[in-house]
Amino acid sequence: MTDPDVPTEASPAVGSLHHLELWVPDLDRARREWGWLLGRLGYQPFQDWPEGCSWRRGTSYLVVEASPAMSGTGHDRLRPGMNHLALHAGSAADVDTLTAEAPAHGWTLLFPDRHPFAGGPEHYAAYLASSDGFEVELVATHGSAATSTH
Repeated sequence: MTDPDVPTEASPAVGSLHHLELWVPDLDRARREWGWLLGRLGYQPFQDWPEGCSWRRGTSYLVVEASPAMSGTGHDRLRPGMNHLALHAGSAADVDTLTAEAPAHGWTLLFPDRHPFAGGPEHYAAYLASSDGFEVELVATHGSAATSTH
């Protein structure tokens, strides 16, 4: 019997994320950086075409694309638009491991002076930035508070 609260490929939960598409100036770099992070979080390669690729987990997927329609060359998380993407990352120890591995894969720790509580004293997370300036918040979901203050 299927649990009605658990989405399946045939019936994702209403309101759940279908996909997120990021336009990037350097597809090869984005492939390496995002591929490492998403792979470590359980995403699988999903689509691949000359201008982009995607990774899928469950019924949601994330796309990176170097679109020929892109009008600029850089992302600024401090301007209007997407500030950051927050992803469940497992336990606090899992967040720590990902944080330690991230620099070797092109990611930079943001707010190092407040890490791992940059989101508040009850919120264990790492805030990482890709080479293109996209911010990802890796939230500890097991054994620590996981309520975002953002």
